[in-house]
Amino acid sequence: MFSNHPDNQKCIDACVECARACEHCHDACLHEEEVARMVKCIRLDSDCSAMCWTAAAFMSRHSCFEQEICTLCAEICQACADECRQHQMDHCQRCADACDHCAEACRQMVAAHA
Repeated sequence: MFSNHPDNQKCIDACVECARACEHCHDACLHEEEVARMVKCIRLDSDCSAMCWTAAAFMSRHSCFEQEICTLCAEICQACADECRQHQMDHCQRCADACDHCAEACRQMVAAHA
């Protein structure tokens, strides 16, 4: 835990966990038999992972844009969760859970700093 950022630590942790889950899901989707039907999921996994790493970095340095970044992060996480929920594979379901958790953590962080 970064002791100098206690207000954001829960959200930073959720973003890092979500980024990891999305990267795992992205890779696992590439190995599915019908990879063509996973294209939207793969793209959202990539977008969500990149946004979560970015949000964690912005919060870690207390950027003046952290609320805007976290608002967008919550939106992307929700889109990724919604897509992953449509697929029954375990990796997609675990990713959707991580995305839902991150989206909520980001919304709570933004509300707490409003």
